[in-house]
Amino acid sequence: MAGKDFDYIVIGSGAGGGPLAANLAKAGFRVMLLEAGADSCSEGDEGRYMYEVPIFHGHSTEYKECAWNFFVRHYSDDNQQKRDSKFFTEQNGVWYPRAGTLGGCTAHNAMITVLPQDSDWNDIAKITNDDSWNAEKMNGYFERLEKCTYVPRPGSLSYDAGAGFSAITEFLKGHGDWKDLHHGHGFDGWLTTSEADPRLAIKDKEIVVLLLNGIKSALEGEIGNPILRLITNFDPNDYRNRRYSPEGLAFTPLAVDQGKRNGPREYLLRIKKEYPNNLVIHMRALATRVLFEGFQAIGVEFVEGPSLYSASPNATPGQPLPARQQVTAKEVIVAGGAFNSPQLLMLSGVGPAEQLAALGIPVVVDLPGVGSNLQDRYEVGVVSEWKKPFSLLSGATFAPPQPGAAPDEFLEMWKAGGGVYASNGALIGIIKKSNRDKPDPDLYIFGLPGFFKGYFPGYSTQFERFHNRFTWAILKAHTNNTAGRVSLRSNDPRDTPQIEFHYFKEGNDTTGADLEAVIQGVEFVRKMNSTLSELIGEEMVPGTDVKTRDDLSKFIQNEAWGHHASCTNKIGADDDPMAVLDSRFRVRGTQGLRVVDASVFPRIPGYFIVSAVYIVSEKASDVIIEDARQR
Repeated sequence: MAGKDFDYIVIGSGAGGGPLAANLAKAGFRVMLLEAGADSCSEGDEGRYMYEVPIFHGHSTEYKECAWNFFVRHYSDDNQQKRDSKFFTEQNGVWYPRAGTLGGCTAHNAMITVLPQDSDWNDIAKITNDDSWNAEKMNGYFERLEKCTYVPRPGSLSYDAGAGFSAITEFLKGHGDWKDLHHGHGFDGWLTTSEADPRLAIKDKEIVVLLLNGIKSALEGEIGNPILRLITNFDPNDYRNRRYSPEGLAFTPLAVDQGKRNGPREYLLRIKKEYPNNLVIHMRALATRVLFEGFQAIGVEFVEGPSLYSASPNATPGQPLPARQQVTAKEVIVAGGAFNSPQLLMLSGVGPAEQLAALGIPVVVDLPGVGSNLQDRYEVGVVSEWKKPFSLLSGATFAPPQPGAAPDEFLEMWKAGGGVYASNGALIGIIKKSNRDKPDPDLYIFGLPGFFKGYFPGYSTQFERFHNRFTWAILKAHTNNTAGRVSLRSNDPRDTPQIEFHYFKEGNDTTGADLEAVIQGVEFVRKMNSTLSELIGEEMVPGTDVKTRDDLSKFIQNEAWGHHASCTNKIGADDDPMAVLDSRFRVRGTQGLRVVDASVFPRIPGYFIVSAVYIVSEKASDVIIEDARQR
């Protein structure tokens, strides 16, 4: 192995691969990072605005220079699929935005950084019989990666007084472990977190009334402990809330640093500057297969050029494939995400043998679990038209300036480090159980001014066009359905895979618990809105014609969407034939090959998947470095 070009090749620069490549380079290893996209965020004012301005995250998903457009099937049944108003006939599916750029999907996501529940980690520890996955240890990785700016450090005077330490002490005296509790934040990591400035909402009477109504509804529903939530500033990542009051109101933490998006991209560029001999970032490089000698991964084959993958809106159909190049390493780490990682494994001969043979792909390892177990959230929006526009939004375009046009006043405020554009638009969140028998909360309901009924081409312009519409987005976490599948369309590495989620009745949630939970969420929001009839006009989505529970059930089955695809290369027990990875991220049946991204989870974790992937990336860094030291 001494003659290899690199110690590690990491394929993909998103939430899994980006921090991992940076951490390995920082630890002294020679790392090549292959990224199929470019650093579109650095290309002119438009690219910079699309990336840096938090409120533009909707537009950034449709920004052609970094977009990867997948079209997925929620149902295999054509009649059912076509009932979705977001169905795109030309592509025979529903648009599912991804990103091909430095930083991956962290370059266009909504920056929400909410931790998963402890049970997500403890379940993996139990499945694998590997105690290093327990929640206490995994939460420690978040403290390591976070640079929190919205709570003071423990031990500081501002922390002891401002966080209501004495009141918390009184509240927790009945619990034996209260003395060991702290808020669970980190202050020296690579990811800066903050909260939106709540003072902005005070300027708008309608917004204030709406927020107070949400608070009132939560209190009347006895959702969480209001005293503890107030003391901890409604922080869903505060360890005390997660342990003792997991339900309740939440101000949503964001990966925003002084008004600008931050994430793996900044970390990679910093490490590249500090350790130029350790990290090579090779962009516009589409990995075509992992190279093997027997069962040993020895490198990666790739092609180089702009917009080669067919998901790019700038791709040129029918163009010849560029000359294939090869690079070698002691170990290869696939981090392409829930769609592209199983695709690359299968193109490399690792996957369901029968499917691979049918496409003429030589089988290296027969792993039937590759591409299976695809999971996602279910999400719906309740959109209402208000009788008066929100004054908070007056004059805002929610978009970068057109060529030659002057920026609006809100963009000028953002340049100074503040204003509405320094947030993603989410004002308040409510975390709750869909029914009291749930061990953990499974609904995250958050409000944002604007029109949002899901993802479809052109949605971002609809979102900002009207200043008198408000959306409560209902997210169903811990879904039961695991029946989704990613499979190859062809053996051409430029083709997108076939992606089928098999929603609701097509899936394996035989009790219908997922559907019932979303119904409960919509009913909760409608009850909140019903008390504001003097301010709210018409409900636009689901709409006034959706009256009965049966109507609501049909609406949700037709219109639900997701954007946290995961679990297609699951970690599992040694005796699980569908397990793709062991607990150290190693691809079973191979040597020198791992996967580190959203595809590794056995079950979809938490509410918003990016924080869980960041944590996994930190753990993988330790595991890989530990294994290297023992060689």
